[in-house]
Amino acid sequence: MPAVIDYALPGPLTDLSGVPDAVLPPSADPLALCGIARGLVVAPPDAQALGLPRGRSATNHVRPAADLVRAVLALDPAPLSVVRPPARRIVGTCRHVAVITVALLRHHGVPARARCGFATYFEPDRAVDHWVVEYRTAPAGRWHRVDPELPPSADARAGYRSEPSGGANPVPDVSTSDGAAVAGEFLTGGEAWVAFRRGAVDASRFGVAGTSDAWGPAEIKGNAIRDLAALNKVEVLPWDEWGRMADAYAGRTGPDHDTLVDAVAAVCGADDPAFVADLYAREELRVPEHLQR
Repeated sequence: MPAVIDYALPGPLTDLSGVPDAVLPPSADPLALCGIARGLVVAPPDAQALGLPRGRSATNHVRPAADLVRAVLALDPAPLSVVRPPARRIVGTCRHVAVITVALLRHHGVPARARCGFATYFEPDRAVDHWVVEYRTAPAGRWHRVDPELPPSADARAGYRSEPSGGANPVPDVSTSDGAAVAGEFLTGGEAWVAFRRGAVDASRFGVAGTSDAWGPAEIKGNAIRDLAALNKVEVLPWDEWGRMADAYAGRTGPDHDTLVDAVAAVCGADDPAFVADLYAREELRVPEHLQR
């Protein structure tokens, strides 16, 4: 029997059990939910600029959404829909914004998933390591790919397509059109790998912002594998490594690993839950238990 991945139900890192209902947003409108987490999280460089105590950065390494939400409430017990000033936000990355958003969507029964890849809209001529969110409003409907980290005003500035909404929290739609890195779009790790393999993009332009050495094909491969995990509802930290990922980053893998990532990219692109789950069952691709908590 084909595996079923129910994106409307929480995974190990998106379960909000134990979080008081009173602080959770009552609205199930997807776009409204997608606009909440950016008011709860401050990026590490911004936290440093604010002079926040060094201990506050510990939340940057927290995986479960429920623990992140509890950390938010410890700083400010107001409902999550209340935007915090930067000094009262938890320190985290785009992955933290994405995983909180997915947790809120799944809490309301909205099918949602985080996607790991690269954004082409932060630095000119570069695609930087980034996480976004996909949701859909019907079981067989199309996935809407949005960036919950970006405020609505970013839409006009960067030229993204904005998701239509009857609510007050539109978010930029960063869907890809044809798998090529187009300004204002997001590529999953698998989409970036396919584009690289066919010669459509320069892999040296894909990597981690703020670094000098974390660029190139290995960064794309790593995010392709993390994206496979996310499609199996395991949203790891951006720097979590397992299987042969460390060897890939060190340049110690060969053509067989490239072929494996070809399979990962193809399966993620086909988006068939049975094949996604079957490939993820391979030991070198499955996230170890200690990275799921």
